[in-house]
Amino acid sequence: MADPDALDQSGLMHLVGYAATRASIELKKSFARSLGPLDLKAVEFSILVLVDTNAEVNQKQLGLALDVSPPNLAVTLDRMVEQGWVRRERSERDRRAQLIRLTPAGQALVTRARDIGLTMEDDALRVLSAAEKAMLIELLQRVAQRRLRSD
Repeated sequence: MADPDALDQSGLMHLVGYAATRASIELKKSFARSLGPLDLKAVEFSILVLVDTNAEVNQKQLGLALDVSPPNLAVTLDRMVEQGWVRRERSERDRRAQLIRLTPAGQALVTRARDIGLTMEDDALRVLSAAEKAMLIELLQRVAQRRLRSD
C-alpha cells in the first residue's frame, strides 16, 4: 500500500540531477554511519587519500582536484593540521610551494578510513550488481570529467 503522505515525484524522475541528488543523500548517510565515528568529513577523507596517493601535492592541486575554493580549502586544511592529520611543508624543489604531507596520525587515519571505505557504500548500493556499480561509477566520472574537457 502506498504511503498516503508521499508526494508524486513523477515530474522530477526524468532529471538526472534529481536522481543523482537522491542517491547522494543515501551515500552521504552511509558515509556518516561508517566514517562519522572517526570525526572525518567527506572532503577530509578525500584530501587524506589524495595526499596518501600522491607523493607531492600542494593546496592548489587539491583545490582543483576536489573543486574546492582556496579559502574553503585553507580552512579545511587548518582544521586537519589542528587535528594532527597533515602538516604543511616547504617544497625542496620550489621554495615558494607548500606541500601537504600526512603525519603519522594522518597515515594511521587514512589507512583505517580506506579499510572502512571498501565496504561503506555496500548497503546503499546493494540494489546494484557489481557490473551495474562499475557502470554507474564510469558514467558519473564521465559527467564529472566534462568540466575538465570544456574548460
